[in-house]
Amino acid sequence: MPGRVDLAGEDAPVAHVVALYRHPIKGFTPERVESLTVQADGRVAGDRVLAFRFADAATPEDREGLDYWPKSKGLALQDFPALAALRTTYDDATRRVRVEHDGGVLVDARLDDAGRAELVAAITDFALSTHEGRRLQRPGRLPLVLVGDGETSRFQDRPRGYVSLHSRGSTLALAHELGADADDRRFRSNIVIDGVDPWAELGWSGEVRVGDLSFHGAGPIVRCLATHANPDTGVRDAKVLTTLTQAFAQDEPTLGRLLLPSDAPADSFSGVIRVGDEVLGV
Repeated sequence: MPGRVDLAGEDAPVAHVVALYRHPIKGFTPERVESLTVQADGRVAGDRVLAFRFADAATPEDREGLDYWPKSKGLALQDFPALAALRTTYDDATRRVRVEHDGGVLVDARLDDAGRAELVAAITDFALSTHEGRRLQRPGRLPLVLVGDGETSRFQDRPRGYVSLHSRGSTLALAHELGADADDRRFRSNIVIDGVDPWAELGWSGEVRVGDLSFHGAGPIVRCLATHANPDTGVRDAKVLTTLTQAFAQDEPTLGRLLLPSDAPADSFSGVIRVGDEVLGV
């Protein structure tokens, strides 16, 4: 039975999806959703389809024949933690981006030329007003460029598409050591599950089934300073990296796992993941 993590008895707990997220703009706050569509390339529809790049990095690098933007060459939480305080929603049908801050609307615009200019102006002004604003004034960074067509998921941290997952048990174990809340949003995963022991997902190297979809466990996720940013305030208020390496004796600060599509033909791999779906990892 998919999702049964202990086959010793009929009453064994069943792992299941408890939260789903997508991140329309690279490095900005996630949208919590009830379902995610996983595409044939293994990426989540509507996830990281836009990004604000520095002026000297608006053209992607050619890496193994793939257009690729390293996150260090644009706005990202590791260097601009205040971005976490923004609330971003994206309407795929109307191609409209809405960004709120502190209860008010910072910008609400379509992805046409005029709307892109409006979005760039609003985000530039916000970023410059933050504690990290001086970083944006370094040579080659301004003006920002909003890249992406709003449809193609391409601004992930690796050239190959993937889905990211972590367990609620792992974040609760981390929160206990931190003495503070370890909000799931800090870790920017697409899928959050419950019903497995803390860190169990780090050992999944074979098939991982989520609902009706089959993935391969592709490797643990090594974390960066983005996890230190409070997802409500944008303030770095939790030493996640050193807690992972010291309290849990990890060689690298690791939480969560990457999932790649199974070996099924590319044109046959697609489907929907929903909150409540059962999960099985081996």
